[in-house]
Amino acid sequence: MSSINPNGKDIISVSTEWCGKTLTLEVNRVGFRTTASVLARYGDTVVLGTAMVGDKPVVLDYFPLSIDYEEKFYAAGKISGSRFIKREGRPSDEAILIGRLIDRPIRPLFPKGYRQEVQVVASVLSMDPSFRPDVIGMIAASAALMLTGTPFDGPVAGLRVGRVDGEFKAFLTPEERSESELDLVVAGIGSGITMVEAGAKEVSEELIGEGLAWALEHMQPAVALQNELKEKVAPLEQEYELVLPNEDIQKEVDAWVKGKLGEKTRRPYPERNEMINELRWDFHEQMKKKVGEDDYTTALRDEYDEAFTLAVHYDVRDGIVKNGLRPDGRKLDEVRQLSSEVGVLPRTHGSSIFTRGVTQGLNIVTLAPLSYAQMVDTMEQTDYERRYMHHYNAPGYTVGEVRRLGSPGRREIGHGYLAERALEPVLPAEEDFPYAIRSVTEIMSQNGSTSMAATCSSCLALMDAGVPLKRPVSGVAMGLMMDGDKPYVLTDIADAEDFAGDMDFKVTGTEKGITAIQMDMKVHGLPVDILKQAIAQSGPGRKFILDHMLTTLSGPRDHLSPYAPRIEKLMVNPEKIGAIIGKGGETINKITKETGAEVDIKDDGLVTVSAVNTEAIEKALNWIKSLVEEPEVGKIYEGRVVTVKDFGAFVNIMPGIDGMLHISALSDKRVESVTDVVKEGDTVRVKLMAIDDRGRLSLSMRPQDLGE
Repeated sequence: MSSINPNGKDIISVSTEWCGKTLTLEVNRVGFRTTASVLARYGDTVVLGTAMVGDKPVVLDYFPLSIDYEEKFYAAGKISGSRFIKREGRPSDEAILIGRLIDRPIRPLFPKGYRQEVQVVASVLSMDPSFRPDVIGMIAASAALMLTGTPFDGPVAGLRVGRVDGEFKAFLTPEERSESELDLVVAGIGSGITMVEAGAKEVSEELIGEGLAWALEHMQPAVALQNELKEKVAPLEQEYELVLPNEDIQKEVDAWVKGKLGEKTRRPYPERNEMINELRWDFHEQMKKKVGEDDYTTALRDEYDEAFTLAVHYDVRDGIVKNGLRPDGRKLDEVRQLSSEVGVLPRTHGSSIFTRGVTQGLNIVTLAPLSYAQMVDTMEQTDYERRYMHHYNAPGYTVGEVRRLGSPGRREIGHGYLAERALEPVLPAEEDFPYAIRSVTEIMSQNGSTSMAATCSSCLALMDAGVPLKRPVSGVAMGLMMDGDKPYVLTDIADAEDFAGDMDFKVTGTEKGITAIQMDMKVHGLPVDILKQAIAQSGPGRKFILDHMLTTLSGPRDHLSPYAPRIEKLMVNPEKIGAIIGKGGETINKITKETGAEVDIKDDGLVTVSAVNTEAIEKALNWIKSLVEEPEVGKIYEGRVVTVKDFGAFVNIMPGIDGMLHISALSDKRVESVTDVVKEGDTVRVKLMAIDDRGRLSLSMRPQDLGE
């Protein structure tokens, strides 16, 4: 269909049925001054994808592509829950992670050497609450890029897949997602998969492989629809020049390094890195002499340096493909040297150091009451609490660079989330371990796969803190190099193999199954069979690392650090919560002030009491029990006489609960007057004999009833 917009252009729309709903892509309705913009609609979800392309190449040694995902609270009919800030500002961690999710399958589909500045934004304008809008954002972004005329080798589509009643399903409802054993996001092009991310509840490698195949098959209608849109719009192809290494310079560099790499530089890290750096400096000194110091400008030096780097990458690939040996001399399935220790910091609640080759992560775990959980306010759902938080830091010194300190970037947030996701399935239930848990990985040194070092060090520190994990988790980074159609899978890749390879992927799990996966391809799509092989080969590597970890600490400690707060829990009738809180919080504030304990209350009636010493906890617990305890027939209470009548006395046995002590139940002898036995204000021992159908309590002071 088409109509005319205010700019005089036809509004073009294409649609297809996809996974139970209609997917529509529309152009020329909005965004008149963008290079390209597409409105993507699926159900009631509408996402605007915009793409802007710079006019000229920029002078940079990388492709200046930025892809962002914008949450708009109005899309969900919400106003931000923040008390002070109602306008969307800095993107949430969730929005940053989705931005990365969209970026990762798109970036490799531009040719090497492309230097035009490209900015892509996926903005959610309307959100159907029955499914997540992230993959619709991916499709909107990809469709916009398809219409820019850039050398983008798309289109890209994606699916978020779960398992419902043993069957794969896309666009799960929030309830289905919470019950699903698998949360798998797959992105791809028509011919293969370009990105995978997953969280799982200890599932098998075979199940992941089946999910990949299902997703690739079912995303094809969204790929075809973008191609149909491009055919209708017929965008003009952009003129561009690729910034590629000078072929003559590359030949000159290849000739210079011949005989200097290969077996001579196959040394363990960091010795190999130092050898390559020395060789690089020597190379530049020789080129400077040959070209002339005045003519060896920064630009020319950069060209020579890039050619040298490519020569090193070719040498890495050559050694693996021809000799089955890696840059540091390892076999393809060999893990670098491992070492680890726990309890390394005296005052923290749990700590560990995990070292694999030159990569090292220090992890610190802190335990706190549940009230310290993070409140998360996003577009997609009502506010929720994040009880387990993993934060990842990697300053410049970890890669030997001088770099300003600042807030965490997209990479740090992404690595922290992957490690967090790896451990979540094995954490104890909140009811069994009522703590908020913060795990912080301080990377000490980087040489490949710091997110997996974060996972392993976090697991060890959690066990050191006494967190009763269901099972320990390990993680390994795998690599892939394709020689024609033949794949070479590498276990525990280092930086040199990552830079020279065609794919890197991280797999975490327990002895029972996989808990998280992240795959990024540098080639234009890979078939499912190769990905299945790669995932299967990660198993022995994970087991090798896990076996090492268990020699350091075989399981969670049976006690907490003396510096961690002690927490006791109590389930109460939710209707009694008001009695604990009191008018305007008066009662709960009094409890915390007089006992020194912290009291947290959940809507379901879970009450947690925390303090450093057990005496404060006991005092607060007894106080709370007295406020919420239900009267129990046959139990003896110590009460206070509050009212005296001719026929008996009313005795307060619990806060707000009085019982009737009839004159006949004052003694085993005849009593002429109630005041002969009790008076107002007296403290007496009474037994609860009965509760009638109207909730009235009958008490007794007779010696035989009290067991005297």
